[in-house]
Formats: sequence, C-alpha cells, structure tokens
Amino acid sequence: MPIYIWMTAILFFAALAFFAFAQAASARNGAQSAADAAALAAAQSARDELLLDLGEAVGNDDDWTDVLDLDGLAGLGDGAGAAASDLAAQNDATVVAGPNGTTVNGYPGYEVEVETQSTVGDTVIPGTESMHATAHATAVLVPRCDFDTEADPEKPLALDCDGVGEVVIDPEDFDPLDLPDASDLFSVHLAD
Repeated sequence: MPIYIWMTAILFFAALAFFAFAQAASARNGAQSAADAAALAAAQSARDELLLDLGEAVGNDDDWTDVLDLDGLAGLGDGAGAAASDLAAQNDATVVAGPNGTTVNGYPGYEVEVETQSTVGDTVIPGTESMHATAHATAVLVPRCDFDTEADPEKPLALDCDGVGEVVIDPEDFDPLDLPDASDLFSVHLAD
C-alpha cells in the first residue's frame, strides 16, 4: 500500500481524536458554567436570607451587627440547595455534591459540584459515550459595608457601603423595608 494512503489514514485518525478531545473540552466547559451558576445561586439565596435575618435582628438582638460582619452564618441558606439545583438544571446539569458551606479568606462561601446530564458522546476513544463531565465551583459572600464595630447596638449606626454611600440603621426607629437591597450590603462572587 502506498505511503500516502497510510499518511491519509493517520491524519484522519488524528483529526477524529482531536474532535473527541474538543467534545470533551466542550462538555467540561458546560459543566463549569453550570457549577459556577449553581454556586452563585446558592450564595445569592443565602444573601437574601441574611437580609431577612438582619431585618429581624435589628432592635431585637444586641448582636445584630454580627449579621453585617457575617459572623455566625450557621443555619443560613436553607434555600441554597434548591437555588443551586434550579440553576444547574437550567444549564443541563445535576448537583451531585453541595451546596456545602465553606470559608474562603475568612468569608462564608458555598461549594457545589455538578455533573452534566448529557455525555461526551460517541468518539474514536472508547468509553466516552457514557462519560459525563463534572466540575465544581465556590461562591463567596462578602460584606460591602464598613462601620464602627464598637458602636452601641442600641444607637443609630452609619454604614459606609461601596456603591451605595452611607446607610443609617436606627434600632429605635427601624422598619425592615427601609433596608437597602441585599446586593447593596453583601457582594457575591466566585472564589479564585
């Protein structure tokens, strides 16, 4: 058999193998997007619950400023699992682990692992037809406001919030509806 036929066959096989790796990379990118979305949804759900906790704590709890510092987040994020699962499903993936509470640089976070619902597909590499891509991501909840941590919790407290300016919370004359949006008090981002 002439050499050019062998060379053509080798090039054809190499092209098919490259295509298989491209399919796997595409599946992995899809899984990572789903994991990122699920982790962000979990942290955003926790952030929304945190704002409700702050509204209940101001004026009723001497340690209400701990909520602003993100101290004692145990029990937060009951809706985080549902939010993470919903966003993963919208990205054709399933949450296989999490959201688990974690700490990143001293701030609370949520770690999620997902698996794609579809497989890599049929390729020249055996076994890929049943392989699912997996990925994990962690989203972190960070306070956006600075304030005097030694302030009297029964007196008005001025918060200096990035992008919003000054927000004053007065425990003596407080209405939870006066609180700014949760995103004004706490930011959510993916961990590095």
